[in-house]
Amino acid sequence: MTALSPLLWVAGVAIKSLILVLLLLGGFAYLLLFERKILGYFQFRVGPNRVGPWGLLQPVADGVKALFKEDIVPAQADRTVYLAAPVISLFMALAAYAVIPVGPPLEVAGYTIPLSIADPGAGVLVVLAFSSLAVYGVALGGWASQSKYALLGGLRSSAQLISYEIAMALNILSVLVLAGSVRLADIVEAQRSLPYAIVQPLGFVLYLVCAAAESARAPFDLPEAETELVAGYHTEYSGLRMAMFFISEYIHLITQSSLITLFYLGGWLGPGFLHPVAWFVLKVAAVLFFFIWVRATLPRLRYDQLMALGWKVLLPLAVVNLVAYASWAALAG
Repeated sequence: MTALSPLLWVAGVAIKSLILVLLLLGGFAYLLLFERKILGYFQFRVGPNRVGPWGLLQPVADGVKALFKEDIVPAQADRTVYLAAPVISLFMALAAYAVIPVGPPLEVAGYTIPLSIADPGAGVLVVLAFSSLAVYGVALGGWASQSKYALLGGLRSSAQLISYEIAMALNILSVLVLAGSVRLADIVEAQRSLPYAIVQPLGFVLYLVCAAAESARAPFDLPEAETELVAGYHTEYSGLRMAMFFISEYIHLITQSSLITLFYLGGWLGPGFLHPVAWFVLKVAAVLFFFIWVRATLPRLRYDQLMALGWKVLLPLAVVNLVAYASWAALAG
């Protein structure tokens, strides 16, 4: 195992960063396409099928359309904040994935290449920091638009994300207690005997619900409740800037699905007939399909039901789950 020179290290990080951005943007585009196709099958519709075979070029058409749409800035908006808000959301969504490993390190020509942009010792904390900061883009976008509907959508989204991130963090602490590490690769290795979805079934279910709410997925898509807020925090956005909010939301969903895979499904661990990266991708795809299935099945909650579920049900259960496994780990140690 040989350490990389500083120049090679910088070049490697730049190349991996570019690959990550392209993969995430491509993943968003085709996740959206397959979601529309799957929802079509659930609802006995055809779904996109006009652009390319089986509609596979629909994401390209949607991207071109968003690129050439008129970009309107409201006259009363705070222009600087208004323009910066979608950039903040997209940057935080992309940056959060930088520390997520998609497989074990590769050995190439005597060099060890980690399958992540960075591998900090406190990877969990880095992911949580970036994903939490994404709410600033939503809140600032709603405020800077100088529209009461957009402002209410931004406030509603902020309250929702903060509420569910507390329960989510407590569930993550339960995982860290068992793994004994805050490094994502160590958490995966700790699941070689059993995935934590079996060891912590309650925590697994709670995290799934929190991830759906924190990603503003149905039935928790209240920040964009059209019947109440027109379109929520992005009411006054159009064109590419509107698309940036949309992209960041779906990339955040991919990030949460990857974290669920790492925390509860054993990450890239699996039988040897598939490459570890293939196992990771398959597990993430299965979690994404579950979220699409939930969207096709459950109706949207009312906002008071959403907040009551977060504070009165999920938070107490997360505390009980954490205390139980912390006590068990202390007694076992």
